[in-house]
Amino acid sequence: MALEDISVAYHGDITILSGVNLVARKGQVTGIIGPNGAGKSTALKTLYGFLKPSSGHIRFKGESLNGQPPYTFIQRGIAFVPQNRSLFNDLSVEDNLRLGCWVFRKDKARVARILENAYAQFPILAEKRHDAASSLSGGQQRFLELARALAMEPEVVLLDEPTAMIAPRFSKEIYEFIKTLPSKGISVVLVDQNVRQCAAVSDYLYVLELGRNRAEGGREMFEGDSALQRLIADWLEYKID
Repeated sequence: MALEDISVAYHGDITILSGVNLVARKGQVTGIIGPNGAGKSTALKTLYGFLKPSSGHIRFKGESLNGQPPYTFIQRGIAFVPQNRSLFNDLSVEDNLRLGCWVFRKDKARVARILENAYAQFPILAEKRHDAASSLSGGQQRFLELARALAMEPEVVLLDEPTAMIAPRFSKEIYEFIKTLPSKGISVVLVDQNVRQCAAVSDYLYVLELGRNRAEGGREMFEGDSALQRLIADWLEYKID
């Protein structure tokens, strides 16, 4: 999956992305980092079709997805977990998971397998399967959103700030879970303000600044590019080791 020379504008004349190129590498975690206002979340929303590019192409397996509505992306094997909560709060944990299985809801064996896998991956969801989603903690709700996104057995998962406003102990579990996804054949695109953690779990990183590509490379670029280290330290107002 890729963005090719993508430009995106709000209200027609407020340019957010300008000529951005990004590739979600198969079987890897691809991280997108940058200061506030760099266009990270805009890039992710464009990848999922929420935003229409003014130029350039969204591509998946060579096919241009420009103009395709977001609901068709999940049919192609692309899942999106937004930063803001997206659960049905009055429904139970299990009903939220079952909604992730809606397309194949008549295949009872597959639904049962998906639920079993979700509960094995996140045991706390099994304990609370009959509880309303609104009763879960922030971290538990994020587990549920991740499990629901995986219900469609996607090839690509887009994650927007998955640990924002979540307690550190849950954040650690979420990052550990993200690291396991490539081994299951799932490519990940991760937008994260936590530069250290994003760099730790990502195989490849894109740095955006003012809606443009600033740099890209593997984890080693943080070790070998002192100018990039200083740039990121300016964003975060502390020195990166």
